[in-house]
Amino acid sequence: MTTNGSTRAVTLGDVARRAKVSIATASKALNGREDVADATRRRVLLAADELSFTPNAMARGLVAGRTGTVGLLTSDLEGRFMLPILMGAEDAFGAGQVNVFLCDARGDAIREQHHLRALLSRRVDGIIVVGRQTDPRPSLGPDIPVPVVYAYSPSDDPRDLSLTPDNRAGGRLAVEHLIACGRTRIAHISGDPTYAAAQDRLQGAREGLAAAGLSFVGEPMFSEWTENWGRNAAAMLLAKHPDIDGVFAASDQIARGVLDTARDLGRSVPGDLAVVGYDNWEILATNSRPELTTVDANLQHLGRVAAQRVFEAIDGARLESGTTQLPVRLIIRGSTIARR
Repeated sequence: MTTNGSTRAVTLGDVARRAKVSIATASKALNGREDVADATRRRVLLAADELSFTPNAMARGLVAGRTGTVGLLTSDLEGRFMLPILMGAEDAFGAGQVNVFLCDARGDAIREQHHLRALLSRRVDGIIVVGRQTDPRPSLGPDIPVPVVYAYSPSDDPRDLSLTPDNRAGGRLAVEHLIACGRTRIAHISGDPTYAAAQDRLQGAREGLAAAGLSFVGEPMFSEWTENWGRNAAAMLLAKHPDIDGVFAASDQIARGVLDTARDLGRSVPGDLAVVGYDNWEILATNSRPELTTVDANLQHLGRVAAQRVFEAIDGARLESGTTQLPVRLIIRGSTIARR
């Protein structure tokens, strides 16, 4: 490719632009990955042919002056939110194309700075920072010499690019589904009220109820993100408001506790009481009886998008700024709609 009278190697980004796909998709297509549509693969291969792009040129475009490594800095290695984000990121980077250094700061700021220095000394090409909750977290600062994307926990600096699930939309989805199931006397049980996720899910749920001319039965109840709290809160709610016909629980653990109490009190789910959880923690949701309808934060997709943004920045694109909220989805199971 010629620019300003000089010749430079065609990069993967050039091929992606010509084929009108992301850099990650172009990489997968050229590497024969199966998770690319045939029509997309043909378009990428045609673009590569038109630009005289070769595997060697691809290697130069990805690695010239770079290490082919990305740092993934987390504070939640044991948590269930981190793993799907990591899986999505690794999928987007493509097998063998980019190596990932995984560092767990365990929520400690000093340990995080140590890991950050170690990653930069290894000359990683970019960094993804993954938090354990959706509350804003301190930025790594404006002077990091490589692209940084914040996933799940947004940066507190609006100049950074942050990707987080749309919890407000998730809360609205949950109550809209309960209303669609014919429920009108709906209660809400949530976890720690200081969490942004708890407040965002509540706000969305209230918006969904208001649009239908409804409001929660009783005041929303807050305490812990645990099954035990779900059991105790449901017992208190049903004693005070026995005609409740729907519960939106702000986590699957809380929802599992609600199911336990409903069973103990002889309340049929979903006949008497429909229950929606949040997180789609599959091992818990699918082993509940009945299986749990829940909002899925789509974290694997979030990880893929974070990796794609880093990938594009490595290849010369300018990172956006601000917080982007990514769509969530409702997974419908037997706790709201009886199996036939």
